[in-house]
Amino acid sequence: MDDPLLRPVWNMLTGPQAALAIGGDLAVRIDPGFGPFAALRDRSDEALAAIAVLARPGEQVWLVETEEWPVPPGFVLARLAVLVQMVADNPAPLLPGDEDTVLLGEGDAAAMTEIALATKPGPWGDKTRHYGAFYGVRCDGRLAAMAGERMRPALGLAELSGVCTWPEYRGQGLAARLIRRVMAGFTARGDVPLLHSYAANTGANALYESLGFQTRREMVVTVLERT
Repeated sequence: MDDPLLRPVWNMLTGPQAALAIGGDLAVRIDPGFGPFAALRDRSDEALAAIAVLARPGEQVWLVETEEWPVPPGFVLARLAVLVQMVADNPAPLLPGDEDTVLLGEGDAAAMTEIALATKPGPWGDKTRHYGAFYGVRCDGRLAAMAGERMRPALGLAELSGVCTWPEYRGQGLAARLIRRVMAGFTARGDVPLLHSYAANTGANALYESLGFQTRREMVVTVLERT
């Protein structure tokens, strides 16, 4: 059986999270409210043409693959970046103090969007918080940091995502607390944690490694913009 992490977006949108997908057999994208992720069945002309009907002019789609993807007709290359795909087969356990984290809800939607758009942990849309459980830490009544989940490329795998902290609260271990809390939820339901991070983000990647993540492989995100 093929490794589902070789094509995480294709496998999430044709597998466990197919209910969030828009498209057909040749190309799929996630409901734009959840973000810009998309995938093509293959590199054929038919698949490259099929993605065009899934994006409006000026809209971006993000393809996460093991290598750069060809630019389909009707698109321009907006960005290309190397990612590391990391998996935690032995995730760090909860520690005393991690109970400070709180499950975020609808009343936190505005604060979640504010911190995500300001710190840019990854694509964020008005439905991103509905991927699954997001946890936060509040300081002085303000949402200081958060983390949650995103892709499920296969049963038994769940992606840590949305890890972000306001600059004035960094250096206090808040991200580590939140990551441990999210991973504990994954483990409780039988999921192995994974994540995707920019390869150049060495500080964050070192934190992930300290919490049990190991690099599985390099990936490439090809960001395409519809003309």
